[in-house]
Amino acid sequence: MSTVFSKAWQMVVGQPIPTDQMEHQTISRPIGLAVFASDALSSTAYATEEIMVILALAAGATWAERGGEIFGLAMPIAFAISVLLLIVTISYRQTIYAYPSGGGAYVVARDNLGELPAQVAGAALMTDYILTVAVSITAGVAQITSAIPELIPFRVEMAVGVIILMTIVNLRGVKESGRIFAVPTYFFLGSMFLMLGVGIVRYLMGDLPTVQEVEPLENTGVQALTLFLFLRAFSSGCTALTGIEAISNGITAFKEPRSHNAATTLMAMSTILITLFLGVTFMATQVRVIPSENETVISQIARTVYGGEGILYLMTIVGTTLILLMAANTSYADFPRLAALRASDGYLPRQLAYRGSRLVFSWGITALAVSASLLVIITNARVSALIPLYAVGVFLSFTISQVGMVTRFRKAGKLKPGETMDALESHIEYDPHWRTKMIVSAIGATSTFIVMWVFAITKFVHGAWFIVILIPTLVFIFSRIHRHYRLVADQLRITDKPVKLPVGRNVYTFALIDGVHAGTFRIVNFAKSLGHPWHAVHVGVNPKREAQTRELWDKFFPNEKLVILPSPYRRLVEPISEYIEKLQRENPNCFYHVIVGHLAMDTFWEQVLHQNSAAIFSLAFSHYDNVAVTMVPYQIHHEESDDGGELVPVKAAGGVRRVE
Repeated sequence: MSTVFSKAWQMVVGQPIPTDQMEHQTISRPIGLAVFASDALSSTAYATEEIMVILALAAGATWAERGGEIFGLAMPIAFAISVLLLIVTISYRQTIYAYPSGGGAYVVARDNLGELPAQVAGAALMTDYILTVAVSITAGVAQITSAIPELIPFRVEMAVGVIILMTIVNLRGVKESGRIFAVPTYFFLGSMFLMLGVGIVRYLMGDLPTVQEVEPLENTGVQALTLFLFLRAFSSGCTALTGIEAISNGITAFKEPRSHNAATTLMAMSTILITLFLGVTFMATQVRVIPSENETVISQIARTVYGGEGILYLMTIVGTTLILLMAANTSYADFPRLAALRASDGYLPRQLAYRGSRLVFSWGITALAVSASLLVIITNARVSALIPLYAVGVFLSFTISQVGMVTRFRKAGKLKPGETMDALESHIEYDPHWRTKMIVSAIGATSTFIVMWVFAITKFVHGAWFIVILIPTLVFIFSRIHRHYRLVADQLRITDKPVKLPVGRNVYTFALIDGVHAGTFRIVNFAKSLGHPWHAVHVGVNPKREAQTRELWDKFFPNEKLVILPSPYRRLVEPISEYIEKLQRENPNCFYHVIVGHLAMDTFWEQVLHQNSAAIFSLAFSHYDNVAVTMVPYQIHHEESDDGGELVPVKAAGGVRRVE
């Protein structure tokens, strides 16, 4: 059975990779840009639109009357966001060199601010990664269903299907998934720069038309352009910053020198992101896009620039759809790494720290896929239901990370040249530029803190309340997990005090049998070979089978003891548990050895046809002191007959002999 599963699994994810090949699974800067930048780059598909949707509340959603004045504010807002993006980028570049092992906001907070801020940062980042998968894939599916409305009833199935596909690709390894997903990422960049290039040329030549035939958003009334509305537009556009932290979390995925390659990739990503963001916003104001529920800003710009819905327009739409779908890959690259790091620290289940056959954190990838799929199903794959949950967590992690870096630079400023200080995760050295770096991080922390609160307040009633409650809840769960691991470690720790060895105990064995058949002979042989006192136990859930078992036992094993435990309610575990407790009361110094038989089949499909109670017994009896459980399998093999007809049984491995 395991061989069948192993072959099927290898067909899906590929041949296992040995541990000593881990260094060869690292990625170059071009592949790293595709793996870690897709989330940030995809934000250019909707960041400008988010700004103009808010400004439409004051402009009346059209360019009539005050439209030019109101929508013209989109460029100053975009410039302000770009400055903030640059500040955050510089701050994370400093983080990359300070923490070359990765971990981003979580490690920075743990090193400089303590465990509680670190857990808040970890919870915020993990929540945001899950939301990134759900939002980006749902948005990509929405692009597809907009073009093919007949698929709208199947959007949930399509979104979950895409998640499953991306999960399989990522289980094949970071290097392979990066190569696969690099194609759509660079296709998107090519199509976007082509659209902006053509648009700018037409603008300079003076023949750039404006948007026509677009149904504007339905507004109940025009609002005043207040500072609060301006801040709403600014915070909505700040979705362009989501994904900036991804590279600092995944430094270890890069080739050596890791920090240099990661920092270079970060600067390249930010440069491309700022260029695209400003370019799209500029073109949006020049072609006079109209915020609409029926057509996106990117679609309006491309249709206007290219003069219709030709092949170049379709390339732009396809590229945008692909990058929205690929944005989820950033989370697939970072979530498992962050989860593994936190699992190693004892705040998540240990399984998340283990690498799979392809040297990726398979449990983390699977957990991300399951969580995102549940979100998609619960929200019925509606972007409008997911967006209010988005971005609060990431700006919280931005703020914590930069506050941590401010603390680090302040500590560095107190050192003398040549002095070092050991922190929890790193070494702090004197930095002659510590004041400048601290000011940059402080400005970034203040800005992201303000944006986070604007997000939380303006979107609170629309769903942000869930994140406000979820993050503290997750922090509490993490603390309980950590407490459990700490208590277990205390129990297992070997101290310097003399260890009192347990007094030798007698061992008594009893074998559980469900009947008398060929497998029973193997169980009896094994029990007798141990040389301990023993007897057999049968749970009488069926009077007819009970009588038959007694008859056959007396026939084949007349000299061996059989105890039949009555079970009028047809339960298996409870009668045996009560029997163990009774034996322990009678002889508390005895060690009891329980032997359980198990029919082992060649395939999974055959195995599920059987009761498989051995695992249940092992789990149930593991809670008893001084009780050991041994499973004795009896393998059932089949092979086809010579004439290609029915399957015929083959003698079980190891054979059996009759016990006299």
